[in-house]
Amino acid sequence: MEEEKLTNTGLAARTEATRGVYAGYIRRKRLVMVLLAVVVLAIATLSMGMGSLGLSPSEVVMAVFGQGSTRAVAAVQNLRLPRVLTAIVAGIALSLAGCAYQSVLRNPLASASTLGISQGAAFGASVAIILLAGGASSSAAYEGVSTAEPISTALCAFAGAMLSTVVILLLSRVREMTPESIVLLGVALSAAFTAGTTLIQYFAEDSQVAAVVFWTFGDLSRVSKSQLAIMAGVTAVSAVFFFLERWKLNAMESGEVLAHGLGVSVNRVRLANMLFASAAASTVIAFCGIINFVGLVAPHIMRRLLGSDYRFLLPASALAGAGLLLVSDILCHVVVAPLILPISAITSFVGAPIFIYLLFKGVNR
Repeated sequence: MEEEKLTNTGLAARTEATRGVYAGYIRRKRLVMVLLAVVVLAIATLSMGMGSLGLSPSEVVMAVFGQGSTRAVAAVQNLRLPRVLTAIVAGIALSLAGCAYQSVLRNPLASASTLGISQGAAFGASVAIILLAGGASSSAAYEGVSTAEPISTALCAFAGAMLSTVVILLLSRVREMTPESIVLLGVALSAAFTAGTTLIQYFAEDSQVAAVVFWTFGDLSRVSKSQLAIMAGVTAVSAVFFFLERWKLNAMESGEVLAHGLGVSVNRVRLANMLFASAAASTVIAFCGIINFVGLVAPHIMRRLLGSDYRFLLPASALAGAGLLLVSDILCHVVVAPLILPISAITSFVGAPIFIYLLFKGVNR
């Protein structure tokens, strides 16, 4: 009787210790996400204070709520705040999409670029600008070059991006393909779309080619408030879906066999997550142009910090993507001011070294 009591006491102590360890595990991850949110807000405030009209953080906050000087309110609410919100929404969407791709395809290199989605969007934009007479006019970032029909260009870019996803999903259903084969199929589609874009540009006028090239550079400032609302809506719906799928993504992280054993329909989860990820990424690319590396690097950074628990990896990746794109946007405006550099070039310059560092760190482990 005494031995049984001691055994129960020891078991209770171990259970309590395990609960304490788990509670600490949860607290650390939540603390990281809170710090990330604070950093994103700080970077956003810094970004809105920079420019020809310099503003302090307090002046920025006042201007956001319509207080302060007329010039400050006009500069923040009409120019800087929409651009910052676009960067945050785009960073969240691309990072969530990249996180979902890497999970369901079990491939750390899966992203909108490697699956041909970005290249499909560029092909669609080329069709709109050149074949559908999108033409060229002016741009806030690149004076004298832009698209005259931004709505049709965005719709064609979205259609091209989703076309890549549909082709991948259809071929993977017709013939059972491994996740690795799906990524290779995406690479092949990337080459095909790039070839199509090149051929269309070859027969186009110089102004049309210039409009296509500058569209692919990416530009956060060209997104209107209505387009931002569409981006935010699609991103919010996708984020809710990914949050509801978090336990299934955790199961798939342990392998398809174990996921099947836990009652997860692997094919259905892969199909649904790829569709929502592609919708989010395609919407951003359609309105902003091609933005590289954000969806690839942000999930990797957070996976190093927080592990592969998708309860925390998804929101942390979203915050990291928003912060990364905000920093890149700041660099676009300050590196060679008053010129504004292409956002896609800056994200590549920022993201590539980080990804190489993470790659070598993983190899060393």
